[in-house]
Amino acid sequence: MTSKGNAGNPPTPSPAPVKSQPLWHNLVSGGIAGVSEILVMYPLDVVKTRQQLQVGKGQSMMSSLVTMVRHDGLKMYRGIVPPILVEAPKRAIKFASNKFYEKQILAFCGNTKPTQMQAIGSGVLAGITEAFIVVPFELVKIRLQAKENAGKYSSTMDCVSKTFRAEGLSGFFKGLESTIWRHACWNGGYFGLIHTVKAALPKPSTEQGVLVNNFVAGALAGTFGTILNTPADVVKSRIQNQVGAGKYNWCIPSILTVAREEGFSALYKGFLPKVLRLGPGGGILLVVNEFVMKLLAGKN
Repeated sequence: MTSKGNAGNPPTPSPAPVKSQPLWHNLVSGGIAGVSEILVMYPLDVVKTRQQLQVGKGQSMMSSLVTMVRHDGLKMYRGIVPPILVEAPKRAIKFASNKFYEKQILAFCGNTKPTQMQAIGSGVLAGITEAFIVVPFELVKIRLQAKENAGKYSSTMDCVSKTFRAEGLSGFFKGLESTIWRHACWNGGYFGLIHTVKAALPKPSTEQGVLVNNFVAGALAGTFGTILNTPADVVKSRIQNQVGAGKYNWCIPSILTVAREEGFSALYKGFLPKVLRLGPGGGILLVVNEFVMKLLAGKN
């Protein structure tokens, strides 16, 4: 006697579960993605920093870029050593810690895919984690990039040495609180939006289509994160460029000071080079990260 339903038919095999990749895959792919992004986008980062440090009306992005190329030449890459040194661990921590916090949140809430609020939460936590790692490197980078410091530091190590002698070890953590705000806002916006954008895009049928979708989603999410975190980034740059006590201290009071003295638009100084860097840069990050993850998983 045959049973009803699938009588005579072989049982349908259940799909094999997707195997989770180890954490070190996230670390390696995130690190390679970060170094790739900074090598391409660094000149825009210098322009961004110089515009943020200007009090009052300053040059446009194109004027700043032309002036920098004409007067500095290859010296515009001053300060690239600290971000290169920290970029691999920073980006690695960005993706790996986001994945770690996402897994913890999903396990706690009992669902298999993150909601938008859960994605924002894991992104914010990843940003806070990342901030503790990057703040000393950011401080040295800002001081080397600042136009007014051109003759003050002869090299990265000279900047490190002079900062340590003048301010001690704690001096390297100046601007930590504003750095936390900056990274929490960007990561929360980036990881919070990227799933929504990916879901809204047409489903790709080719590997090239996947890369295009990843770039578009990463660029849009990176731009959104940049809109959220630019005010914190402006005051972070000013706090970290101060030697000793100064006018700017905590993030929110400093944002209010800049808005009161220079107008609301001053909180978005350097926004254009920043968004031109971090918008496409977010796309580069996602494309390279996912490409390397596939290579490591043997899916090339």
